[in-house]
Amino acid sequence: MTENQTGYRLNWATLGRDWPLWILMAGFLGVAFFVYPYLPDQVPSHWNIHGQVDAYSGRFFGAFFEPLLAPVLYLLLILLPLADPRKENYVRFANAYAFLRWALLIFMYGLYVVSLLVSLGYAVDTGLFVKAGVAVLLTIIGNFMGQFRHNYFVGIKTPWTLANEEVWQRTHRLGGRIWVLCGLGCLALSPFSGAWAAYSYFALLMIMVLVPMLYSYVIFERLKRA
Repeated sequence: MTENQTGYRLNWATLGRDWPLWILMAGFLGVAFFVYPYLPDQVPSHWNIHGQVDAYSGRFFGAFFEPLLAPVLYLLLILLPLADPRKENYVRFANAYAFLRWALLIFMYGLYVVSLLVSLGYAVDTGLFVKAGVAVLLTIIGNFMGQFRHNYFVGIKTPWTLANEEVWQRTHRLGGRIWVLCGLGCLALSPFSGAWAAYSYFALLMIMVLVPMLYSYVIFERLKRA
């Protein structure tokens, strides 16, 4: 059988490319054990859009939550395709899907490092790092979005993209361009802290969500009438 006929499988060919991620996950779990005694009783756990801390958590949660959550997220990302009715399509965007796993985990660990630095008393511009990190993540996903093939777990999932493979493909090609452009726009806005920058940042995020959604509906209706 060919790879496309067998579909997605959980084997060394799938997992072997992720060995640096395993080292990263183990390494950050070690970091959690190392920094735990040095953290304060209350650790910042959430920042508002202005980069100000608006929620705290306990020391154990602050040290171990993300190092333990990251492996769970990784397991979900490699296991969910096995339950996807379209699992044969995952081999058609295997490289993009692997890069998505890397990008999400590195993003999580970046936020974790920022949280630890703030907790340990370092002066860190959390607003800049969080906004820039989100912008870079969205830009990276947008860059690979056009490679995503029809499936039920990854990508722009609207009733119209799920119902029609051509709608899926055209929506993801356009959506990828929009995500890259808006992601770069968000990155350019990241150093600014004024209200206008926050509203502009949010507006770009809404464009990334709404335009591909509406486009998928329009294309679906056009194809239905054709």
